[in-house]
Amino acid sequence: MTEAAARRAPGTPCWVSLMVHDMAATQEFYGALFGWEFRPGPQQLGPYARALLDGREVAGIGLLPGERQLAIAWTPYLASDDVDATAETVRHCGGTVGVGPLDAGEAGRMAIGSDPSGAVFGIWQAAAHLGMAVTGVPGAVAWNELVTRETASVAKFYESVFGYVEEPVVSADFDCLTLLLEGSPVASVQGVGHALPRDRGSHWMTYFEVADVDEAVERVADLGGHVVKPARDGSHGRVATVADPEGARFALVTSRS
Repeated sequence: MTEAAARRAPGTPCWVSLMVHDMAATQEFYGALFGWEFRPGPQQLGPYARALLDGREVAGIGLLPGERQLAIAWTPYLASDDVDATAETVRHCGGTVGVGPLDAGEAGRMAIGSDPSGAVFGIWQAAAHLGMAVTGVPGAVAWNELVTRETASVAKFYESVFGYVEEPVVSADFDCLTLLLEGSPVASVQGVGHALPRDRGSHWMTYFEVADVDEAVERVADLGGHVVKPARDGSHGRVATVADPEGARFALVTSRS
């Protein structure tokens, strides 16, 4: 568990956000699944609410602007001390910036970009809002993983922009590496080759911790979501991939203690 007591080092995943068509129904789904409660957040991009777990902020849900044809997907935000400079580096390194940089009230300054493979991520320069107040407990974010065709070239992009150091995961079967900041793992990159979904392309996957993956998968289905990949035992614990009623995919994980 980590507490957001101080500004995070640049490149650290610090927030996750989801833009949807029906905020009320989405809040009801995640509230029932994770025990979240909601309060209003910055409204610069339209209606937006912050999700709280036991009074501590863990995620954001906003209303998708009607004119934007954006994929409904959880988006990780990576910390920056200067979002304008980071956005310029994103462009210089072959990525694109689709939204911002712009001020989110007194909370901070943000931009939304995509890497050269098309995976979307946010950039967050904290002011009043430092980001997630808790991680790694049931109902909060546990991990972020970039799912892409192959790791080598796209990892270089993130290393150039955010200063990550890559640590290959030694495996004859998987193209996988871990991104480190100051020696600590902060995210992973998974190359899946031709198994990459054509309708989705490269994308970031958010893992949410749950006490019991199998029970949580049942609850997803009961609440109107669906199972994408059934629960299975992996290197970090028991994992399932699911989707909410609007189709946003995310992973549920019960981490090994």
